[in-house]
Amino acid sequence: MTAALSGCGTGSDEVTLKLVAADYDVAGGESSKNYWADLTAAFEADNPGIKVEVRIESWNDVDRKVAEMVEAGEAPDIAQIGAYADYAAADKLYSADQLLSIPVQSNFLGPLTEAGEQKRTQYGLPFVASTRLLFYNKKLFAEAGIDDEPKTWADLQEDARKLKAATDVTYPFALPFGPEEAQAETMMWLLSGGDGYTDTVDKYTIDSPQNVETLTWLKNNLVEEGLTGPVPPGKLNRKDAFAAFTRGEVGMLNGHPSLMQAAEKKGIDVGKVALPGRDGEAKASMGVADWIMGFKENGHRKEIGRFLDFVFTDKNVLDFADQNDLLPVTVSASETMELDPAHKNLKAFLQELPGSVLPPVGKTSWAAVSESIKKNIGKAVAPGGSPSTTLGRIAREAEAAEAAE
Repeated sequence: MTAALSGCGTGSDEVTLKLVAADYDVAGGESSKNYWADLTAAFEADNPGIKVEVRIESWNDVDRKVAEMVEAGEAPDIAQIGAYADYAAADKLYSADQLLSIPVQSNFLGPLTEAGEQKRTQYGLPFVASTRLLFYNKKLFAEAGIDDEPKTWADLQEDARKLKAATDVTYPFALPFGPEEAQAETMMWLLSGGDGYTDTVDKYTIDSPQNVETLTWLKNNLVEEGLTGPVPPGKLNRKDAFAAFTRGEVGMLNGHPSLMQAAEKKGIDVGKVALPGRDGEAKASMGVADWIMGFKENGHRKEIGRFLDFVFTDKNVLDFADQNDLLPVTVSASETMELDPAHKNLKAFLQELPGSVLPPVGKTSWAAVSESIKKNIGKAVAPGGSPSTTLGRIAREAEAAEAAE
């Protein structure tokens, strides 16, 4: 049910909400379109006087198109996109407590609520979530004589050595530090090393001693030993690493639920475990979320709130997560999914999400910092590269970006 974002209700008391949403159907089908069509039809049936017009845009375009609409003074009432911070900082969004009923607002998983906050007020409503686990190819592990899952960084190194020696696998450990999503891969490693991008008061800690030690270990123990494959990590994109895993060319890599499903469809027997830390399990896994938000411009606060309360009912949350191999964002829907035998393969991801750490998406400086990481982090582990120098450069750029907020 897509419609042009124009027009208004025919009755004097009727409100038409304009919604722009991202297309999650990577195969080019119509699952996102059908999801929103069914949801809005059910909502309109229960809420006479409120119509919802939906426009679906590809992930390549949706953030830019919403930005253009806002810039032109034609903001949608609701946008389901990748980032909210700039709009919140410009006072263009309703806060969560202005929109949602208390039971709905309090039902979000804690890390997702925190990630949706800017200056302690929640503006970004998590729409769908994911987390990351270490994936390994069980067949390759068996051929290399590896009996146990890796629990520490030393285990990772030892297993990668065995994979290379016994199977000559192309990528014993795939490390995608290429520009596609290097900021995410980097964050997973920094968390496993005991730190991350920010501290408890949301101040950047990019070049902390722990982070430098983490990248130094990666450089010395995986990359320089030739255990990360023929493509330099700084040039290996996530998409290519994931495709190689589905072809059986990767022993280990960090993956998400959609990769698990894709690999299993190709006949890969996937093992998964929480990303090991230096001496044991990492202190936290990385979580990610996409966002939905309500814009103030058209003044439809009450109607937006009623619609979003409906969006976050368990049925609708579970339907979307199930269709797209992703994780629900609410406590009640997560508990339901975890108890459902049909989703037993997602249980490990579901268990990681409540304790996960998300990138600092509430900081308007994050977009610039993320780009700097994408462009530069591969240099830290390249021949002749310096983790300390690279992280120091990114940290200085982060400080400058934050000062400009």
